[in-house]
Amino acid sequence: MAAQTATETRTIVTGRRSLSVAAPRKRTHTLTSSVLLSLIGLLFLVPLLWVVFASFDGDATVSMRLPETWTLTNYTDVMTWELAWQPLLNSIVISLGTAIITVVVALLAAYPLSRYNARYQKPFMYGILFGTGLPLTAMMVPVYALFVSFGLLDSTWGVILFMAATSLPMAIWMLKNFMDSVPISLEEAAWVDGANSMQALARVVVPLMRPGIGVVFIFVFTGAWGNFFVPFVLLFTSSKFPAAVSIFNFFGQYGTIAYGQLAAYSVLYAAPMVVLYVIVQKLSGASFALAGSVKG
Repeated sequence: MAAQTATETRTIVTGRRSLSVAAPRKRTHTLTSSVLLSLIGLLFLVPLLWVVFASFDGDATVSMRLPETWTLTNYTDVMTWELAWQPLLNSIVISLGTAIITVVVALLAAYPLSRYNARYQKPFMYGILFGTGLPLTAMMVPVYALFVSFGLLDSTWGVILFMAATSLPMAIWMLKNFMDSVPISLEEAAWVDGANSMQALARVVVPLMRPGIGVVFIFVFTGAWGNFFVPFVLLFTSSKFPAAVSIFNFFGQYGTIAYGQLAAYSVLYAAPMVVLYVIVQKLSGASFALAGSVKG
């Protein structure tokens, strides 16, 4: 009995020593991770600070510094119809059209892939996945010839349709995964009440998928908003250029760049994305609670 007690005492003491040794190691790892993450965050923060500071600096340069005199001249010079408002409006039209078409078509494509077991479903899904890996630059030569044949060059709707088509593979994959989490028993109850598949999709599945739809919408909208290559190749009229293309107006010849105006335009260019994120987050916030209660 005494030997057993001594053994237990040694075990407790050894355990305390191991804990005391492990605690400093854990603190060291935590401190190292915090320092590395802080350095990475600083690398991302410096360019953002340069954009903000340079937009208020009348003598902005490529180096980051606090403005000696804060001014709104860069914003007043940029905020004209030709330089800012028309390109931003074009970007909103192209990005919004691309996102709406992509989400609607992807929903209709993801529904049978999620709810039915087709014979060639896996090869079809792998084919869609292959489509997400095709480089856009390699497709532009046949796409340009196709646009010439259909008379879609210098057409905003042609750009919207092409960008929606290139966004569809990833959107279908994402929406299918979100749709798989919606219990099919809810649709079966709707079918018993007399609803068809499309009615069940619109009235049961889509309301429960609003957070996922919001994620896909932001994903597609952001990709279209920042897309430079496609509109640059397919559009010729300057009045149809989106903001991603018209930003070249601030890059002068022989390396002269209007840094202050470029920074001010960049702030205006990023603002709609922040507003869209806030709106979608507000609209889809209640759906997270609803989806959680359904799964529970």
